[in-house]
Amino acid sequence: MSRIKEVLAAVAARGRKALIPYICAGDPYPALTVPLMHALVDAGSDVVELGVPFSDPMADGPVIQRASERALRHGVSLAGVLDMVVEFRATDERTPVVLMGYANPLEHMGVDVFAARAKAAGVDGVLVVDYPPEECAAFAASMRGNGLDPIFLLAPTSTEARIDAVARVASGYIYYVSLKGVTGSATLDVSEVARRIPQIKARVSVPVGVGFGIRDGASAKAIAAVADAVVIGSRIIQEIETSAPGSEVENVRRFMSGIRAAMDQAGA
Repeated sequence: MSRIKEVLAAVAARGRKALIPYICAGDPYPALTVPLMHALVDAGSDVVELGVPFSDPMADGPVIQRASERALRHGVSLAGVLDMVVEFRATDERTPVVLMGYANPLEHMGVDVFAARAKAAGVDGVLVVDYPPEECAAFAASMRGNGLDPIFLLAPTSTEARIDAVARVASGYIYYVSLKGVTGSATLDVSEVARRIPQIKARVSVPVGVGFGIRDGASAKAIAAVADAVVIGSRIIQEIETSAPGSEVENVRRFMSGIRAAMDQAGA
């Protein structure tokens, strides 16, 4: 059983929903990434999504684009991100880490080389935004061959055929994009999410997390009522951006503790 599957099953067995935060590796500077990861866990997060900075993050809105730009200015590379995971694993062997990013850095390193290095570093899953499920059977096989969960996106526009294609290759969990737009969008239609999630869960065998548009305790609580996991990213980046130097870790810990508390108050 993968670390992701084990942790999500344990969360569900306790009658809770998983909290999955996203931060961009290297933002606002590399030395802060691992302390931020630990703060997320301390605040009650169950899985950590760690973004691999990329110069053309097509699915990301301006907030995460700025995070990538800051990280790239510090020279953060895919190899550097793996080194951060190694550092995190020195004191946390339990929390699953998912790398989220784009195909170019993986292709540059070599998919099989990346898979082996990611497994050695302690990565548990990989979500590549621009790998469509219909065209990446070899990628998924390489990840699973190294004990990594290939994670895929679904969207409000996903057809039954696309859902079935994702079901064939995905493991760990599925990330449902709640909006027809980029990360950080403000309009979240919980009723539409509630309508779509059962349709997806009827066709897949892994948990479904929902992200995009979740900005506070109220929206996290609402999504936790209908999904297996809540994914939150842009709002955390904004917390980092607006924090005074030196206060980023504590502010992120405080913000995410509030998100966790709101989800738990919902009976999630």
